[in-house]
Amino acid sequence: MIIEIIAIEKKTFEQMMQTFENFVSQVKNLCGNNRDKEQWLNNKEICEILHISPRTLQTYRDNGILPYSQIGHKCYYKITDVQNLINQSQIKANNHGHIG
Repeated sequence: MIIEIIAIEKKTFEQMMQTFENFVSQVKNLCGNNRDKEQWLNNKEICEILHISPRTLQTYRDNGILPYSQIGHKCYYKITDVQNLINQSQIKANNHGHIG
């Protein structure tokens, strides 16, 4: 195993740390503001709400039926997108029940 050592000036290191701290602060501010505006749900919660299996949820993702965001290996869904899916399903069900 080879160990490399990189030496930088203290002033440069302090500037890098300040830049990183500013970045962290901005991320916290953005996440904090958005946390109140939109609720996110995980796979298990979506399956329970929609009464579907994890495989069906995978199909919804694969076919673009339900938008999602992925962080690492976990998927998250906006509650507004889930509500839209439910509303669309109800509209389709009602339209199929009427003869035009």
